[in-house]
Parts: sequence; C-alpha cells; structure tokens
Amino acid sequence: MKFKIMIIPAVILLIVLFSSAYTVDETEQVVITQFGEAIGAPKTEAGLYFKIPIIQQANYIPKNLLQWDGEPAQIPTLDKTFIYVDTFARWKIVDPLKFFETVNNLTEAQARLDDFIESSVRNLISAYPLIETVRWTNRKLAVTESRREEGAIIEKTAFPKVTVGRQKIVQMILKQANPKLNELGIELVDVQIKRLNYEETVRKSVYGRMIAERKQMAEQYLSEGTGEARKIEGEKEKELLRINSEAYEKAQKIKGKADAESTMIYARAYSKDPDFYSFLKTLDVYKKTMDKDNSLVLSTDADFFKYLKSYKPK
Repeated sequence: MKFKIMIIPAVILLIVLFSSAYTVDETEQVVITQFGEAIGAPKTEAGLYFKIPIIQQANYIPKNLLQWDGEPAQIPTLDKTFIYVDTFARWKIVDPLKFFETVNNLTEAQARLDDFIESSVRNLISAYPLIETVRWTNRKLAVTESRREEGAIIEKTAFPKVTVGRQKIVQMILKQANPKLNELGIELVDVQIKRLNYEETVRKSVYGRMIAERKQMAEQYLSEGTGEARKIEGEKEKELLRINSEAYEKAQKIKGKADAESTMIYARAYSKDPDFYSFLKTLDVYKKTMDKDNSLVLSTDADFFKYLKSYKPK
C-alpha cells in the first residue's frame, strides 16, 4: 500500500516533467506564450528547455531559409511594353518575437510577402525600359542581325545600350522591400526574376515582325543567289561561245590547210597528164548529170560529147 502511494506522485511528477520540457531543433526557434501573450526571450539555439505546463505554450517558428514564389504579373515597362514578370525569393525569420506579434504564422507571412515584393517588382520594372530588365550588361551578343549593302555584309545588334541592367534592378527590389519586411521580423535574403515574357498581343506582334524580317532576309538572299546564278550562267555561255568559236576557227584552218594540200597534190598529179585530168573530170560530170530520169540534147560538135563520140565498142 505504501508502495502504491509513492508511485502516484512519481507518475504525476514524470507527467509534469515531460509536459514542461521541450526541444528546439537547429532549424527552429521558439516563442513562449502565457495565456496568449509572449513572455521572455525567444529560444533561438538548439537544445532542451523547460516551461510551465498547461499555462505556457511553446510556439515553433522556422529558422532556416524559406521560399516565396510569386504569381506572374503583367507590368508595363517605361517604354510602354507590357510583359509578364515571374519572380521568386528566399527569406527567413530573424526576429521570432516580432514575427509572432505581427504576423503570427507562415500563411499570413506569405500574404505580406506577396504585397511587399510584388509592389517593389512593379515599381522597379515600370521605372526602366524593357532592355534593362532583360539584359545584365552590354556584352556583345554572338547572335546579330546582318544585312547586305552594295556587296558588303553589315552586322548590327538590335539592342540599345544597357545603363542599369537586371542585376541592379533586382538589388533595388530587395532594398525597397526589405525595410517593410524588417518591421515584421523578416529578412528578405534574395529576389530573382524567374521568367520574362511578352503579353499575348505584344508577343503575337513581335513574332509577326520577326517572321516578316526573316522572310525579307530570305528573299534578299534568294534574290542575291538568283542574280549570282544568272551571272555564272552568263559567264558559262560566254566561255562556251568562246571555246566553240576558237574550235571552229581552228577546224576551218585545219580544213583549209588540208584542202590546199589536197589541191596541190591533185594539181601536181594532173599536171603530168592534162588529157587524163580532163577525162576524169568529164566522167564526174557525166556521173552527176546522166541518169534514167534525165535527158540530154547535145551537139555532136560539143566538147561535152567528144568522149562519148570517140568511144568505140569492141
């Protein structure tokens, strides 16, 4: 009986001990509240701590980096170009007591981040031309727009000079939003632009202009190629005529030389016997003029008839 009486206080003591003890992880910090009011300093170091059971409550608040992902918003730039800007950020709770008293929970904190960060993004994006948000520096781009003028290729970039750049704009967003968030016990560690895109109607206009420019460049290259092809074909025809002309001239010279040599040979041969030459030539004329379809009326005194007249069959 005495043993049972001793066990009951021991159990009660253990229950009280366990309900009063709490641990803080490396990624957590704790604010102790009593009847809903924060008391004492926040527990920011990892370890084992104690509180008054039932009366006091341990409120755990994250200590590590947290993420914020904003909704894409349509924002007009300084040069009146409407774009969709999608941003994200990393933040942490640096003053858990102030955070607990002003925001109290992560859901409310996300809503406050939406207000302050999106407001700063809108202010800074609309204060500069589009090129400042797109590019970081004036580094020369590998891709350029090229055109031909009088046979020479002229390359030009289609981008104006960057004076601020995205990196500085992001830093200004961070600088503008942080003081408001510090009042909530929050520190904004980093803000970045995840994606930029044109508004739908602007995007269609840009795509249409890009297509028109590429078609114009294609037609220009096609026209230049056609002109070059015509030039090559003209040079080919000219060269072909020159070759044919030279070949014909050379052939005629060879033919003339051959005719002269054959005439000379004939002349030397026929000069040895003129009567025989006259006889052969007359036979050629007979062969060409006399056939079954022709009729000749000749005088017996004609020279053309003398070889026929002098023929005496055996």
